[in-house]
Amino acid sequence: MAAENTGRPRANATSRLLHNICGLLTFYPQLVSCLVTDLLINIDHVATLRNARLEAFPDPAAAAVLCEAAGADGIVFHLREDRRHIRDRDVARLKDLVQGKLDFELAVIPDVVDICCQTQPHLATLVPERREEVTTETGLDVIKHQAVLRDTVARLLDSGIDEVALFVDPKPEQIAATCETGANAIELHTGDFANARTAEAQDHEAHRLADAARSAANLGLTVHAGHGLDYRNYRNFAGIVPNVSEVSIGFAIVARAIFVGLYEAVREMARLVKGPYAPR
Repeated sequence: MAAENTGRPRANATSRLLHNICGLLTFYPQLVSCLVTDLLINIDHVATLRNARLEAFPDPAAAAVLCEAAGADGIVFHLREDRRHIRDRDVARLKDLVQGKLDFELAVIPDVVDICCQTQPHLATLVPERREEVTTETGLDVIKHQAVLRDTVARLLDSGIDEVALFVDPKPEQIAATCETGANAIELHTGDFANARTAEAQDHEAHRLADAARSAANLGLTVHAGHGLDYRNYRNFAGIVPNVSEVSIGFAIVARAIFVGLYEAVREMARLVKGPYAPR
């Protein structure tokens, strides 16, 4: 009898070990998603190049497909009032072709809000917009425009869009106001960090972003970040700023693509953002 019993504890221990391993494997994707920042590629400047010569190419939708093949987790585009880069037809093609997350950036412009509601992207990000600006220069003044932003957020969510974010500067009062609009996400404007002229200034801006990210997360907002992040400054940003679930990067990748091609430019950024979890 003694000989028969000696194997059972080992068998039971092995069974428990296998059960625990299977449990870990089941939750591995969720664990990784909590630890790894997603990379969304902004393809606006592909359209900028196309429109510079009034051509039909390069096609932003084709670029989006290539970005995803290279390891991007999703695609970002901004449909501006003046349609200076992305146009209405591009929106429809992106909706049809993008397999990952689709982020529709827009200002509070009635016809653009209509198109966003009809498109039903995974994420709608409300941004400020001025015709005379070259690119988005600052975050929304959520406090000043809270009433219209609250109404727009409600409309976007009611249309079936899962996530609505406001693009804001890393200021405590703007983050608190964002929460009051009903938005469930926030995109932190990283422009001041990206434009800092010294290492000390960049560290200072990174810590401002870190405080903002913690505050937003404590309020229950999903934290995104973007504007001016690139191959040189991202490592410092990621090392200081916590709680960022995804970053939006565009111009740096399109510019890099001139020298190495779009596929490799995205893969290089994916390795930087996702580390060992980047596609091989």
